[in-house]
Amino acid sequence: MIGMILLCLIVLALLVAIAGVQPVSTDMSGFELKRRKQNGDKHAEAQLRRRELYADIVSLQRVFEALFVVVFTSISVVTFGWLLGIIIAALVALEYGALARVPLWQRQVQKMYEQYEEYILRFAERAPWLFTLFRSVTPEKSDLRLDSRDELEQLVAESGGLLSSDEKKIINQSLRFENKKVSEIMTPRSMIDSINHSELLGPLVLDDLHKTGHSRFPVVNGDIDHVVGMLYIQDLLTLDKKRSLTAEKAMNPKVFYIREDHQLPQALAAFLRTRHHLFIVVNKYRETVGLVSLEDTLEALLGRKIVDEFDTHEDLRAVAERNPRSNNSPQEHENI
Repeated sequence: MIGMILLCLIVLALLVAIAGVQPVSTDMSGFELKRRKQNGDKHAEAQLRRRELYADIVSLQRVFEALFVVVFTSISVVTFGWLLGIIIAALVALEYGALARVPLWQRQVQKMYEQYEEYILRFAERAPWLFTLFRSVTPEKSDLRLDSRDELEQLVAESGGLLSSDEKKIINQSLRFENKKVSEIMTPRSMIDSINHSELLGPLVLDDLHKTGHSRFPVVNGDIDHVVGMLYIQDLLTLDKKRSLTAEKAMNPKVFYIREDHQLPQALAAFLRTRHHLFIVVNKYRETVGLVSLEDTLEALLGRKIVDEFDTHEDLRAVAERNPRSNNSPQEHENI
């Protein structure tokens, strides 16, 4: 009788120990773990392995719990008789989960589990056929949490007809906006139409300016590295045609500069703060490398071209790459 009671207590202790184990998993999604694993993150690789085997480990745990409940019930009936044995077994079946959650006990069994976790994971990897018999006792963990912008982009790409192509493009462009630099969207130096500060704004000059299709022009003193003001087409419409002025007299002397390595959110904030629509882009040596407009920045944010009556080219960077002005290409030139 004493031996049977001791056996009941041992089985009960094992049951509570198994129920107290919490298989190690992670809230991070499978996509994000795979992405980090590809980047060489060893911790993510271990977490991904645990995540992929999580359902099997929990299934194994529940199977052992069920087996020990059956064994305890059988021993209890043999030891205490049908009526008392069934009552004791029913109480244990109802309360062993609560006993397993006792903090001190749970900490001890968790340490023991973590000691042998590697062997359990290896067993699950080597005998997948065995786990297919009872894997359905636990659902797969859901991938509802997002842990990176790359993952969100993947989710948008796989949204099917839920989002239109324009909506997908806007979302993706917005996600990438923060990492883009001014140099990626600016009008290159070779495509800048400027006017010298001493140029007389006569009919021929005004006609040439209108033909460029631009609404704003940098006013330079000698070359494009010395911008002294900005000339606006709308201001020229009110000029007295009988009286020729120089560009210096008609220009706005305010000139705003921005570095080519600045991020686009910084550029957008600067446009809103200054209420100016055009910035001169310079490098670290204060040399002019291009122009960037508020329109360029909004196009990068929205992912679509804003075409107005002043646009003559769809993509000025593509035009610049064709080198239409043949700059720096003398007859005897050689590229090194």
